Amino acid sequence: MQRRGAGLGWPRQQQQQPPPPAVGPRSAAMAPPSGCVPPGLGGRPACALLLLCYLNFVPSLGRQTSLTTSVTPKAEQSMAYKDFIYFTVFEGNVRNISEVSVEYLCSQPCVVNLEAVVSSDFRSSIPVYKKRWKNEKHLHTSRTHLVHVKFPSIMVYRDDYFIRHSISVSVVVLRAWITHKHSGGDVNVKWEENLLHAVAKNYTLLKTVPPFERPFKDHQVCLEWNMDYIWSLRANKIPQCPFENDVVTLLGFLYASSGENTGIVKKLLRFQNRELEATRYQRIDYPVFTVSLWLYLLHYCKANLCGILYFVDSNEMYGTPSVFLTEEGNLHIQMHLVKGEDLAVKTKFTLPLKEWFRLDISFNGGQIFNPLLEKQLAEQIKIYYERCAEVQEIVSVYTSMVQQGDRSHRACDLRNSYLDLNRRYGRPATCRVFPWEKELRAQHPNLFQALLEMAPTSQNESVLGIGGRIFEKAVERFFRVDGLHQMSSVVPLLMDSSCCGYHKASYYLAVFYETGLNVPQNQLQGMLYSLVGGQGSERLSSMNLGYKHYQGVDSYPLDWELSYAYYSNIATKTPLDQHTLQGDQAYVEAIRLKDDEILKVQTKEDGDVFMWLKHEATRGNAAAQQRLAQMLFWGQQGVAKNPEAAIEWYAKGALETEDPALIYDYAIVLFKGQGVKKNRRLALELMKKAASKGLHQAVNGLGWYYHKFKKNYVKAAKYWLKAEEMGNPDASYNLGVLYLDGIFPGVPGRNQTLAGEYFHKAAQGGHIEGTLWCSLYYMTGNLETFPRDPEKAVVWAKYIAEKNGYLGHVIRKGLNAYLEGSWHEALLYYVLAAETGIEVSQTNLAHICEERPDLAKRYLGVNCVWRYYNFSVFQIDAPSFAYLKMGDLYYYGHQNQSQDLELSVQMYAQAALDGDSQGFFNLALLIEEGAIIPHHILDFLEIDPTIHSSNVSILQELYERCWNHSSEESLSPCSLAWLYLHLRLIWGTVLHSALTYFLGTFLLSVLIAWTVQYFQSISANRSNLTPAGVSPDPTTPTASPAVTPAADASAQDQPTVANTPEPRG
Repeated sequence: MQRRGAGLGWPRQQQQQPPPPAVGPRSAAMAPPSGCVPPGLGGRPACALLLLCYLNFVPSLGRQTSLTTSVTPKAEQSMAYKDFIYFTVFEGNVRNISEVSVEYLCSQPCVVNLEAVVSSDFRSSIPVYKKRWKNEKHLHTSRTHLVHVKFPSIMVYRDDYFIRHSISVSVVVLRAWITHKHSGGDVNVKWEENLLHAVAKNYTLLKTVPPFERPFKDHQVCLEWNMDYIWSLRANKIPQCPFENDVVTLLGFLYASSGENTGIVKKLLRFQNRELEATRYQRIDYPVFTVSLWLYLLHYCKANLCGILYFVDSNEMYGTPSVFLTEEGNLHIQMHLVKGEDLAVKTKFTLPLKEWFRLDISFNGGQIFNPLLEKQLAEQIKIYYERCAEVQEIVSVYTSMVQQGDRSHRACDLRNSYLDLNRRYGRPATCRVFPWEKELRAQHPNLFQALLEMAPTSQNESVLGIGGRIFEKAVERFFRVDGLHQMSSVVPLLMDSSCCGYHKASYYLAVFYETGLNVPQNQLQGMLYSLVGGQGSERLSSMNLGYKHYQGVDSYPLDWELSYAYYSNIATKTPLDQHTLQGDQAYVEAIRLKDDEILKVQTKEDGDVFMWLKHEATRGNAAAQQRLAQMLFWGQQGVAKNPEAAIEWYAKGALETEDPALIYDYAIVLFKGQGVKKNRRLALELMKKAASKGLHQAVNGLGWYYHKFKKNYVKAAKYWLKAEEMGNPDASYNLGVLYLDGIFPGVPGRNQTLAGEYFHKAAQGGHIEGTLWCSLYYMTGNLETFPRDPEKAVVWAKYIAEKNGYLGHVIRKGLNAYLEGSWHEALLYYVLAAETGIEVSQTNLAHICEERPDLAKRYLGVNCVWRYYNFSVFQIDAPSFAYLKMGDLYYYGHQNQSQDLELSVQMYAQAALDGDSQGFFNLALLIEEGAIIPHHILDFLEIDPTIHSSNVSILQELYERCWNHSSEESLSPCSLAWLYLHLRLIWGTVLHSALTYFLGTFLLSVLIAWTVQYFQSISANRSNLTPAGVSPDPTTPTASPAVTPAADASAQDQPTVANTPEPRG
């Protein structure tokens, strides 16, 4: 891969191995070098092997053994006494304390050694007991010594509250030997050296007890009642290991391999059971397995070898087996033998073409049940290629006939001016008669009609070229006002174009059938054409397959490894496509149809924005020159890609102005010769000039120059370190390449860890190649700094793939059609872009369906608004308005979707977390309507339920956050809602206190009135009646109206002003 900008390309491959295949699992724990013992299995592999021999032939099981080895030094061979040692174990089983009677004879002063060694499934030759003693006085006499051998509790007792992990011991060896003091045997000598000088030695085997047949240990400790009760519940339960199948599914769905340098990466997981994992690890050098694959080959390998399956260890070394396909159709199998040699075999048979077959490769393994999955889809694939064989034959015969007719016509044709004009401007001559039978012509009527209407453009036109012309003929019908009405006549042409190998038509058909775009929705046919397009290396088809497996939608299984295989293929091609000045490509821009400001600046070569930039650039405005050159070079902002015109503006700006960015851009163009003749001398001068002005891209460019042209890695590293300090991601990537290639000055060998760190730093700055390396590291998990994470690997590869220029071309065509008001064309291209999984096109398509619901309902077989807003909220960094839309759809319900307040709250909460004030506002409205916000949502929003225990408190918090996140400077709905809430609280408090006061006053008044009336009645009975002419006392209380008439009249005469406060003095 070429390096991006001033960065370097892909690092050179270090291992001299066959190229990576299209399919192949990886294993991070494969066979170690031959003859080595895996770490953690004991200190002495040779002793372990020797012990196994003993076990096979001498199973004494604790009884007295007669296999006593006597070793007599040469200096004392004439003596009558010989040293010997043997022992008796009173209990043959392993116990906590086992009594052992050792009987021995020493001919010289000696040291007697006794040792207990155990082995398990994980480690071997582990000493657990050691004892030695001297014998200097009792020589030439048989002696007996009683020894109490104590074994660890984890070997003797069952698990309990204190012994949590008892071990299963497979072998316990009790061995003893005698060494003479004069020959190196002493109590201060190490045990390993002491054993080498033994003059007599012996051993026996003790019988081990399985963990769950052992007794419980009496710890002489009283547990608390609750712990004792809990332990009594578990004491007699024997735990069972979960079932672990040794059959690994490498692929659960069809994979369309394009035959390129990508494939599926699988990592074989380790067993959770320790015994199974230890057995697997020990069998790495002696593998026993069977691999079963279903294949459908279109052709044999076009290169030397094409990979089908291979294993790679954590050191990136090929393991056993490696299965390749040859040019002749044979299988080439490579194996690494235990002796350290490599073996390669080639089969005598050849694999069949265009036929499903199962390939089983067994290494002393058994049978595998592996039926063909997705039988219907597999059968459709077979039918498709059988039909395409007929179509390709018809097209090739047609092209040969046209070429022969054209040659004969030129040979016999007269030469005059009239015929020359007729050939130049007249209707092209076509062949009206085909040699095929009527039955075949009836099967392909649209193909024959298209061939009759088509004029040959070149003498050696291929079948692929004819397919491209058929595709263009079909797509022209979409450009009409009622373009989607022509679908019935377009689909047959697209099928024929797909059969000719033009797989852009395959992707169109896949989208039409999956979305039901004016055709009956057919998921099976959609899968078929998507797989066909992916096999044909169609970029949009591969992205569609990667996205569907990434999300697990539309009947595609969720499979991140399979998704990565598709995305990584396109991501690898993206930087190459960006530096190719050919093809239907455009810069991928995140332009949203909801953003009117961005839509206003979209332009064309005759647009106002472009003409104004051109005017300013002509006047010498450096910023306008740079922007104009970028638009023309990359095809941005609606301007067609025109590298030649862009280079003119780069040159003008670099030579006439002192702008360092323009100088750098023009230097890069001169270095690489993109659209202009290479001029390395002038490019270097301009690069140094830009670097002297402090442009970090230029400093990185100087390092690239010394690396690529001068091979001066010291200077290259110097400039790159300087640029990296200035924040240049290209420099970070380039430093990673130096470490990966092992050529960093002063650092011997490769350092993949440091290379990965620099790649990660470059990826965080948006560097394409650095992101690709990080994606690969996350998929393999071979570096400690990049633990295996297939989902993260897919996300990083998807990010790069969505920058592909061919996808940008489709998005740009959809945007132009939208701006021109061509709704049919805009709907078509945005559906094509949205199905690749790019978020901006999904939300734009949902916006179009909201804007023109009649169009979506008439032509699409899916719920457009629901489908694509729902897709978008599962994307990384989805826009907040998409969460709000989905929240509304869940709240109100949408067509077949019933109301779901819980999901609605989740969507609003996610929008609020992204800083959208509308999200807080909607959550507050739900609380106002009586909804309850779950505690996990409050925790998600960092609202403490202990502090905000009531709905009123939560409402205050939500409205305050809504107000803080509002972008409006004046009064916003959030501020008004906050103010209204506080007014209600104040009014409620005042109303509550006023009502209490009124009721108390009223009751007190009634009591007083009743008392007064009571005393008045008593006094009236005792006194005389008052005269009729005497009026009552003026101080006697009388009922007054609420509003006096005078006041009432005054209120009616005065004009009213609502909500107008009176001024205060």
